[in-house]
Amino acid sequence: MQSSMGPGTALRQHWPEYLIEAWLLGTFMVAAGAFATLLGFPGSPLPRVVMNADVRRALMGAAMGLTAVALIYSPWGKRSGAHMNPAVTLTYWRLGKVARWDAVFYILAQFIGGLLGVSIVVALLGDAFTAPPVHYVATLPGTHGAVAAFAGEFLISALLMSVILRISNAPRYAMLTGICAGAMVAIYITLEAPISGMSMNPARSFASALPARLWRDLWVYLTAPVLGMQVAAAWYVYQRGKNAVVCAKLLHPSDQRCIHCGYVPIARDKLAS
Repeated sequence: MQSSMGPGTALRQHWPEYLIEAWLLGTFMVAAGAFATLLGFPGSPLPRVVMNADVRRALMGAAMGLTAVALIYSPWGKRSGAHMNPAVTLTYWRLGKVARWDAVFYILAQFIGGLLGVSIVVALLGDAFTAPPVHYVATLPGTHGAVAAFAGEFLISALLMSVILRISNAPRYAMLTGICAGAMVAIYITLEAPISGMSMNPARSFASALPARLWRDLWVYLTAPVLGMQVAAAWYVYQRGKNAVVCAKLLHPSDQRCIHCGYVPIARDKLAS
């Protein structure tokens, strides 16, 4: 990791990874908006076919879990590391696995990508997406209030990062990291969403809050995921040591460069010679 790299050099050399991070979260938000409208808009046929709200939420969880898996395992997700989340990026930065300016540009890209994704859904679906009950797929506390939402976001974020660190740094199971992360997204949407709305992602919540102008309790989603993941990482380091964290990528394929650890794939012609 080239921690001494300045912002201009980082931008020139690593802009593809930054652009990918924007695309990944933007695509995730487009999928979230489309599926939420399909399952939640009263004019959609699905709510009349699947009348049980819990079942519809489980279907939403499955759809978004599969979306996360597809993005993580995509060639682009493998290239950037598929953070898609400022809380994930900040955690790896604190662990010394992401350079300072890479972290800054990753986070900016994630916020911009999320906003663009929501804007695309607004343009395509209009009131079906922006009006209640879908309402920009905004994350809001449930009936138990902001304190319960904060606790829920903290806990699910900590558990997610704990699983990511343990799976991604175990050579035998590393390739399952994306599947585990997607499965947790699906489970969280199904079971935890009534408590906090299930975000785990400051950029994802901000992307809905800004166009919807829903600032109430946004602090929950800007702080709890970051704190939860930081605590999980600190506990992992306490148990196994900082050197146990190999890289900031969720997946580390041999055919993609890594701007975090400096890995460069060996060309096939060099291997043949």
